[in-house]
Amino acid sequence: QVQLVESGGGLVPPGGSLRLSCATSGIIFNMHSLAWYRQVPGKQRELVATIDSIGRRKNYADSVKGRFIISRDSDKKTFYLKMDSLKPEDTAVYYCNAKRDGYQTLYWGQGTQVTVSS
Repeated sequence: QVQLVESGGGLVPPGGSLRLSCATSGIIFNMHSLAWYRQVPGKQRELVATIDSIGRRKNYADSVKGRFIISRDSDKKTFYLKMDSLKPEDTAVYYCNAKRDGYQTLYWGQGTQVTVSS
């Protein structure tokens, strides 16, 4: 059974940092591309960052470039989103997502709340 479990969310003041983790199980980790999305109430889920199955290519939404870093650890079967210089507009529920290369099925985590506020 595939499971993706996010952690690391919380309340942080503007300018602060957080690191989100997404622990995976039930997937062949090195055959999956991984992504972080976020969503605020009343809006569509937004793609934040992606990393390919071998960790070579990374892409970021313009709104987070230079502030967020996506990474993956094959030994721990976990991927991360390091978020620096957080802004109030980064407040959202953050979701991790895995997709096997060449397949269409998406696996989602349950989400973790990030709130940036003073």
